[in-house]
Amino acid sequence: MMAGGPHTGPVLQKGITGMRSFVVEPMRHGRLFLAGDAAHIVPPTGAKGLNLAAADVWVLSRAIAEFYGSGSQKGLDHYSDKCLRRAWRAQRFSWWMTSMLHRFSGERDFDYHRQLAELEYVTTSRSAMQSLAENYVGFPLE
Repeated sequence: MMAGGPHTGPVLQKGITGMRSFVVEPMRHGRLFLAGDAAHIVPPTGAKGLNLAAADVWVLSRAIAEFYGSGSQKGLDHYSDKCLRRAWRAQRFSWWMTSMLHRFSGERDFDYHRQLAELEYVTTSRSAMQSLAENYVGFPLE
């Protein structure tokens, strides 16, 4: 940091980027396997994008190794179903985090108070905290 503090300037543009979600089913077409953002996009609220991509690659790499090691296609055949279970869980979690942490245009007072109640629950209930932590950290790969 420079002496005297940072230099500031005017804000030239403001915008809100729409949060989008997307899932391709199945994540395989013949010998083409989709992974990461090519297969599923989640809003950044739940911080799941990179974790999902890494999990896809982990599952697929083991399936490919099994295929070339033993000739078994079992892992390849189950790749999509296994990864889609994780992707849909991440979609649910990201949707929940987004709906709890962000305000949207057109919302009523009811929605705002529901959000506050959800935040209070998550910050005061041991079970809710444990569920949040479990979802945030992720689920076992197998």
